[in-house]
Amino acid sequence: MAGKDFQIEMITRKRIAVVDDEADILELVSIHLNRAGFSVMKFENSTAFLNTLKTNVPDLVILDLMLPDIHGTEVCRMIRSLDYAADLPIIMLTAMVDESDRVAGLEMGADDYVVKPFSPRELVARVKAVLRRSIIEEAGHGIITVNGAMIIDTDKFTVMVNGVKADLTSTEFKLLQTLARGRGRVFSRSRLLDILWQGEKYVTERTIDVHVAHLRSKLGETGKLIENVRGIGYRLSERS
Repeated sequence: MAGKDFQIEMITRKRIAVVDDEADILELVSIHLNRAGFSVMKFENSTAFLNTLKTNVPDLVILDLMLPDIHGTEVCRMIRSLDYAADLPIIMLTAMVDESDRVAGLEMGADDYVVKPFSPRELVARVKAVLRRSIIEEAGHGIITVNGAMIIDTDKFTVMVNGVKADLTSTEFKLLQTLARGRGRVFSRSRLLDILWQGEKYVTERTIDVHVAHLRSKLGETGKLIENVRGIGYRLSERS
């Protein structure tokens, strides 16, 4: 219980940036996050947030897609290109109901998305879930080598591919780490959802496919080692 209480305390002390041009939504989200114990930074446009990000990186950002200056997907792409903020967890807020729009956000590096209109309680739950995923358990740290080409350092949370660092999000790193530790084992999409999102009912199996595709692209040729087992899920191949 003490360990769980400590984890909750670690999560709720975090600073959350909220970027949304709708004043009522900005205020609503801020109120509920404050009640949950978070410190909130509020921004009405992308430019103000990006300027602040240069000197003050939050622990997570809730980012609206339809912003007046720079579109949310572009902001997401810009964040992922920054050395000092590449691992920043991102939850996208979107009024778009088409699946392709949500997938586009995930492909740009978002960790999760919430569709407007939303439940403030659901949003707070998602914030806590994403933050929990970013706190990788201390147990089982070490070096995992895959076919001599890929080195996964679970202490430093880094992945080297043929001597070059791969810039992965926390979710992508944990996905790769899970597949690597179960080398050759097939993980169903539902099992990966349980491991990565702890059984969240709001996350669909399609989310796994998006993250795998994004992970493969970042790993270059070694990304081919992540194999799709038709109708079941994924495994990391043991072939050379």
